[in-house]
Amino acid sequence: MNKKIILNQLGEKDYKETWDYQTHLLDEIVSLKRKNRENIEKKETPNYFLFVEHPHVYTLGKSGDISNLLLSESQLKEKKATFYKINRGGDITYHGPGQIVGYPILDLENFFTDIHKYLRLLEETIILTIAEYGIKGTRSEGETGVWLDVGTPFARKICAMGIRASRWVTMHGFALNVNANLGYFDNIIPCGIRGKAVTSMEVELGRKVSEEEVTQKILKHFKDLFEVEKFINV
Repeated sequence: MNKKIILNQLGEKDYKETWDYQTHLLDEIVSLKRKNRENIEKKETPNYFLFVEHPHVYTLGKSGDISNLLLSESQLKEKKATFYKINRGGDITYHGPGQIVGYPILDLENFFTDIHKYLRLLEETIILTIAEYGIKGTRSEGETGVWLDVGTPFARKICAMGIRASRWVTMHGFALNVNANLGYFDNIIPCGIRGKAVTSMEVELGRKVSEEEVTQKILKHFKDLFEVEKFINV
C-alpha cells in the first residue's frame, strides 16, 4: 500500500480549473486500478493532496437545493462571484479568499476502505488544528464538518466538508474559514441548514491568522491520523 502523498500547493486558482484537475487525477487513478485488476504485475496507485484558494464562488452539491442560493445571475456578477452545480455530497457552500481549501485525492485502498472513517478523520484533522489556537471544534450529529458551540443557540460552522468517491478514490474535501469574508455566506443558506451561523478563525480570535501556518498544522495532523509515510512536494 502506497502511503506517500504528493502535495501540491496551487495558490489562487479558478474553481472550475481546479475541479477539472481533480477529476483528471481521480480518473487516472481509477484507470490504473482497472489495469491492475487485469495485469499480474501491479503498479502503485498515487495519492494527492491539493491546497488552493478560490476566487469568490458558490458550489451546490448533487443533492443540494438551488433555492439555497439567494442571488440572481446578475447579483452574482455584481459580487464578482461564480456558481457551479457539482458532483460532491452536501448542499451549498461558499469558497473565497482567506479560506484554506484542501482536496485530498486518495486511493483509500492505500489507507482503509471506510468512507465514514475518512470523513471523521478529516473532521478530526481540523478539530486538532484549530485546538492549537485555543478554538474548541466539535462535530454536530448528522451535519458533516466542524462546528463550535454545538447544542447552544450560538452554534456556528467553521469548516465545511463535502466529498465524492469512485472505486475508493476520493475528491473534493474541506474548506476552513481562516480570514474569509463571512459576508458572502449571507447570500446562501449554508449547507442548506437554516438558523445556524458561520464563523472564522479570525472572528473567533479577534486577529488575522497566518494561512501558511494553519496549512502546516493541518498537514501535521493529517499525516498522523492517516499514517502517511511522507508528503512529496511538487
